[in-house]
Amino acid sequence: MSAWTESVRSVKGVILDMCGVLYDSGEGGGVPIEGSVEAVKRLKASDLQLRFCTNETQATREKFVAKLCRMGFEINVSEVFPPAPAVVSVLKQRNLRPHLLVHDDVVPEFDGVDKSNPNCVVIGDAADNFSYENMNAAFRVLIGLEKPVLFSMGRGRYYKETDGLKLDVGVYMKALEYACDVEAEVVGKPAPMFFQTVLNDMGLQPHEVFMIGDDLVNDVGGAQQCGMKGLQVRTGKYRPSDERHPTVTADGYVDNLAAAVDAILKHRCP
Repeated sequence: MSAWTESVRSVKGVILDMCGVLYDSGEGGGVPIEGSVEAVKRLKASDLQLRFCTNETQATREKFVAKLCRMGFEINVSEVFPPAPAVVSVLKQRNLRPHLLVHDDVVPEFDGVDKSNPNCVVIGDAADNFSYENMNAAFRVLIGLEKPVLFSMGRGRYYKETDGLKLDVGVYMKALEYACDVEAEVVGKPAPMFFQTVLNDMGLQPHEVFMIGDDLVNDVGGAQQCGMKGLQVRTGKYRPSDERHPTVTADGYVDNLAAAVDAILKHRCP
């Protein structure tokens, strides 16, 4: 028995990352990872609480969930926690007006937010919108503020699509931080407040929940910082060197989501 399976006995909930765990993104929306559709069904058929925690910022939550349902996943919008709605909430609480550097398909999430005369910048995974012109426009907004405020929806370095690895928002976040001598406020994984929002929705304590992801630092490490157990799947952006990482060690490494679910359902107390 693996060491981590001992702690499965008291688990009451599971949080799943999505891209790289459920599916690989790419042309046509992407493809499910083998065994993942059935694994989600098995979790839902159990008495475990299940939520999905993603840094996906290339679509509204509704469109994103619709794409996954077309792949065969049984997922409800209310179970999915992406960064954009959380950022919108913060903007409204603090009366901030954002300059957006985001993917075109996520812009509708910000329809209810005043974007005139911006006093902060919000960046997400803008993909092809990360041009020099657009980065420089965001830089000019920030550098012109007496107290620059930069929000980053996640801080990933890269992610995997079906045709290979792609640079993620964290790379561009770091560029703006460096240029403007500002530290971004990360909304999304690995921010503790983001994970806590999901735990609150589940009504569970951190020690009762497992996080399963392909990103060692942002999924696994972020969850561990909050008191959860973190499993890394060997799919998506996983690299063998992750298992020798100098600062983050997953509680367990599994070949894929299906293997993780097999072990959890086998070893937990009914």
